[in-house]
Amino acid sequence: MRLKFSTIASCSNGNCTYIGSDYTNILIDAGLSGKRIEAGLDSLGLDGTKIDAIFVTHEHADHVNGIGVLSRKFGIPIYATDGTWNNMPSKVGEIRPDLMHSVYEEEPCILGDIFVKPFTIPHDAAQPVGYCIENDSHKITVATDIGHITECVLDHLKGSEIMLLESNHDPDMVRNGPYPYPLQQRILGKKGHLSNSGAADVLNSVCDEKTKYVFLGHLSKENNTPILAYNTVKNSLSQNGAEIGKDFNMWVAPYEGVYRKIVLDR
Repeated sequence: MRLKFSTIASCSNGNCTYIGSDYTNILIDAGLSGKRIEAGLDSLGLDGTKIDAIFVTHEHADHVNGIGVLSRKFGIPIYATDGTWNNMPSKVGEIRPDLMHSVYEEEPCILGDIFVKPFTIPHDAAQPVGYCIENDSHKITVATDIGHITECVLDHLKGSEIMLLESNHDPDMVRNGPYPYPLQQRILGKKGHLSNSGAADVLNSVCDEKTKYVFLGHLSKENNTPILAYNTVKNSLSQNGAEIGKDFNMWVAPYEGVYRKIVLDR
């Protein structure tokens, strides 16, 4: 059985990830305009009528901006925690009640031929989650917006063939950058975002023989660069004996645009 993966957008301004099997297609988050998401789907050979569900990690705008328009246009069901539903921003607009579904941490949701399992992440939102997506053969995990490393996050990343992991910022760039002090403290706090070195620590803990592809995502445009994120993580992994390109492949997910259409097939 196959699982397909591609990022459509991954940064502090908008996030959307496509995951699909031969029979089921989902999005994790839809945090940019419906038009831009449709353009991404088109490059994957899909359109909104083929999307079976959108699973939302949390209510922040860069994860939900497009869910309302896509749901209304194509009748797409939306799945989110109760805390996320209760704090959804008004600009999302109305969503048909029959398309609103709740998910619960550690309870897999069966959708077609895949299982989607939410798990708790530490972030300053009402009830944020990451997601593991599995079928009988493969596992993909999306884990962004992580203020600090927890055993729960590590446990769910383990055994994943594909990981989309946050590598949001370089702490020195945050401290020396233009952001006001309260925003700096939010980003660096335990419910903020995971740094490049934090991402390296996670990968040093969870990567094993099952790991095939790692995507560093949710990069800040102001407090990071793709080269800095990649090199920080790569150097740390190398020091711990992992060879990128041999043990597994690693890329930085671009801010926007379909990238690396990965197909797990065996």
